[in-house]
Amino acid sequence: MQTPLQVIFHDLERSEAIEQAVERHAVDLERHFDRITSCRVVVEAPHRSQHKGRVYAVRIELGVPRKDIVVTREPGRDEKHEDVYVAIGDAFKAAKRQLRDYAQKLRGDVKRHASPPDAPPEP
Repeated sequence: MQTPLQVIFHDLERSEAIEQAVERHAVDLERHFDRITSCRVVVEAPHRSQHKGRVYAVRIELGVPRKDIVVTREPGRDEKHEDVYVAIGDAFKAAKRQLRDYAQKLRGDVKRHASPPDAPPEP
């Protein structure tokens, strides 16, 4: 990365363990796509609801050539996201999928759909 990884905490105290988990995931992303120029991760612990525990939200902003990729994992009904590490892992899995799709487009590996039967064949 051209700029250092940024990890930002909202409504929860800074945690070395969470920062290290984010860093491990970011390094893994770079192994899959080495042209990432920046990575900013926001980990947020929204206020507790009366009916369930604290569910974490994670936002990842990746700078890549000619594009910014943004992944947001908002707290919803997914109780797994009561574990901050699961929420971070899910967000990075989504980021990896988006990076893979972006890399395929850069290489020109876009899937072609079959032509309808009555359409003339492509040259």
